[in-house]
Amino acid sequence: AMASANADKKNSAKYGDLLPYSDPNWYQGFESPYYSDSHKQWREKVRAFVEEYITPYCGEWDNSKDFALPKQLYKDFAKAGLLPGVVGAPWPSKYAGPGPKDFDAFHELILIDELARCGSGGVLWGLFEGIQIGLPPILNFGSQYLKSRVVPACLSGEKLICLCISEPEAGSDVANLVTTAKRVGDHYIVNGAKKWITNGMFSDFFTVAVRTGGPGMKGLSLLLLEKGMPGIGLRHMKCSGVWPSGTTFITLEDVKVPVSNLIGKEGDGFRMIMSNFNHERWGFVVQANRLARVCLEDSFAYALRRKTFGKKLVDHQVIRWKISEMARRIDSTHAWLEQVTYQMAVNKDKLKRDKILAGPIALLKAQSTKTLEYCAREAAQIFGGASYVRSGVGERVERIYREVRAYAIPGGSEEIMIDFAARQAVKKAGREFRSRL
Repeated sequence: AMASANADKKNSAKYGDLLPYSDPNWYQGFESPYYSDSHKQWREKVRAFVEEYITPYCGEWDNSKDFALPKQLYKDFAKAGLLPGVVGAPWPSKYAGPGPKDFDAFHELILIDELARCGSGGVLWGLFEGIQIGLPPILNFGSQYLKSRVVPACLSGEKLICLCISEPEAGSDVANLVTTAKRVGDHYIVNGAKKWITNGMFSDFFTVAVRTGGPGMKGLSLLLLEKGMPGIGLRHMKCSGVWPSGTTFITLEDVKVPVSNLIGKEGDGFRMIMSNFNHERWGFVVQANRLARVCLEDSFAYALRRKTFGKKLVDHQVIRWKISEMARRIDSTHAWLEQVTYQMAVNKDKLKRDKILAGPIALLKAQSTKTLEYCAREAAQIFGGASYVRSGVGERVERIYREVRAYAIPGGSEEIMIDFAARQAVKKAGREFRSRL
């Protein structure tokens, strides 16, 4: 059902700790046409889970030498009825049982936003990034054989999956991927390498972009590879941040993959990848903007307590300016995010929706990561030396500051996103505007 049709006549009940700008406006007394009782109940359920199962342990997990989250957490996440929500609407009831009433894109927004209150991009990526970007190609394009083998196991938290697109020589330049899959009888023989693969170290399934045909986008396909297949090599990559997410360099040497593991049609990989990108980038936007809000929340609360030169930090004009400037950027980004999310909620034609929203979501991703980078810096300045220590009152800001690049580059760098949106706009202008010139 349409988000606006479900919205309550009065949506202004306050929720949370009510520190100004520390939550979206609809938490703090603003009326909103987007949210219903179902969304409010879902918000309460997610927050309770995060506060009990995630937030108290982020520091421990971020510093774990295993560079991974506890296996039980995935099962707890699924048992709480939350994990299936990260793959997007409609709720996958065939494989996960019933979900929230009228589950839509706003339920998923709330889920990711509330999870991100923990203040750790590494925990977020470790918990759901692999499934959020690796499972939808199977859900949306896979055969019933693949769905029945993979989807229930992943949505129950028993198995993990990751998406393997980027390569040592090709990140955003997807059309020029070089990993090959040559068909020999009833199998493909896969050779190549994948780099910066989130969750790769501990995944059971790998959704892999391969070249089955000639050069360019028309030669790409998607294959499902599985843990234990001979020829798959995994090496952990030590990164600046998002440590519990298991960033991986994967080598593929004569990996024998059954033809039945082809996702969709041969040669249709580029279209499936592009369709998946919109949801992936939208998810990054939700995470990045909430992490920016965490920076605002922690630095604002700190400024209300900390005293310098005989008065509270917040009594210094420059500190108030920093807080207001962070709030201005965060809330404007969130308003744009809700506008795009509404289009996702009401437009049921995925092909049409992807075409309409590709450019705006690309711009929104750049907007959100630039907002995150700004807020991480300003929060660090407010905390001073406390933001340079990986513990104590500035711990979350220190961590987020390290993780900014993990949002500004993966899924399409800011430069690529901004140019892509411009090129989309030029194409649209050519169709709809030039005839009037």
